[in-house]
Amino acid sequence: MATKILIADDEPNILLSLEFLMKKQGYHVLIARDGGEAYELIVAEKPDVLLLDVMMPRMNGYELCQFVKTTEGYKHARVVFLSAKSKEADVQKGYDAGADLYLPKPFSTRELVAKVGELTTP
Repeated sequence: MATKILIADDEPNILLSLEFLMKKQGYHVLIARDGGEAYELIVAEKPDVLLLDVMMPRMNGYELCQFVKTTEGYKHARVVFLSAKSKEADVQKGYDAGADLYLPKPFSTRELVAKVGELTTP
């Protein structure tokens, strides 16, 4: 079964390009346009990897990450932040919330694909 990836970002162009990129790599892709939608998909679908923006309406990426990393049944999920918030404090806050990786925007899609591959290899 294909690895399930949830992409949550309130920027439509980023969603479209990441969806295309990850589907091309053979992943099963779920899309959320805000934090609330992402939360609902996490609960319903239990994705293996979450690609999260930090700043989103309804629920931010940090909150989603903390939920996943502290709730039984979801802790297996790998969390990657993709954010324009690239100050050291923002990055540290991401890792403190439980992130497996924090990539500041703009990021290299090649690097993202490689890192997601590393996170999903047993």
